[in-house]
Amino acid sequence: MISPQQVEEMIKAELPDAVVQVQDLTGGGDHYQVTVVSSQFAGKGLVQQHQLVYGAVRQAMSTEAIHALALKTFTPETWQNSQ
Repeated sequence: MISPQQVEEMIKAELPDAVVQVQDLTGGGDHYQVTVVSSQFAGKGLVQQHQLVYGAVRQAMSTEAIHALALKTFTPETWQNSQ
């Protein structure tokens, strides 16, 4: 089991400017929905953005500490426009 705080820290280690929101979908500590806002997503497609986040949590996913991860990624501009 991994805490939402740990998920956030792993993502911020790879994307230091990121604003990260983590929601435990089942209460079991292994199914998460994560929203990430980072300027590092600028100019990248959705798949590339998700690959950056998956890269940050790769270790936790390979050991199945995180079993499922739903992602929503935004640049600061697209985040602001979505609000």
